[in-house]
Amino acid sequence: MSTSHLEASGPNNDAGTIKSLLEYLDLSQLECLNESSSHKFESIVSGKAKNTSGNNYLLSDADEQLLLTIPFNQSVRVRSIAIQSSSIDHAPKTIKLLVNRPSLGFDDVEDADEPEVAQVLDISKQDVQQGTPINVRYVRFQAVNSLHIFVSANHGGQDETRIDSIDVFGLPVETTKSLSGLKQPEGI
Repeated sequence: MSTSHLEASGPNNDAGTIKSLLEYLDLSQLECLNESSSHKFESIVSGKAKNTSGNNYLLSDADEQLLLTIPFNQSVRVRSIAIQSSSIDHAPKTIKLLVNRPSLGFDDVEDADEPEVAQVLDISKQDVQQGTPINVRYVRFQAVNSLHIFVSANHGGQDETRIDSIDVFGLPVETTKSLSGLKQPEGI
């Protein structure tokens, strides 16, 4: 359960620069199970802005658990995630990350552990307070069409979990369109 950090805006070893992947969201497929009707997941990502303020935050409804589905409109490579909460006692502590699942419910993830899930992370109070990007095991997040985040516990053992902002960092997967500029060798 590594919480090593990544400079989200720095160059990548691959071709390209690590950046926020929120611009690649498919908002029509965005989903969150157990969200409060007055504080929905879409409110913190719909503007594709990672830093929201005021009354825009996600809040769980019946208990501390949340199950977020973050669909992308193209394949991406995920390097890190950042989750920020202004209420540390209500901030996510333990999360499980899954990729490319057609449908998920709480029964599918509550008792699941690695390797059934791509990665389990314990987020420190400092990281969630500051919204620090946390590295994921890059090899498990190479061709992500949808990222699923299961919040299983919060720092204060509270009945509600609060997320003020969330961001996913990485790179879009190169498509065949980017290869159209390649020249064919002469004589073929």
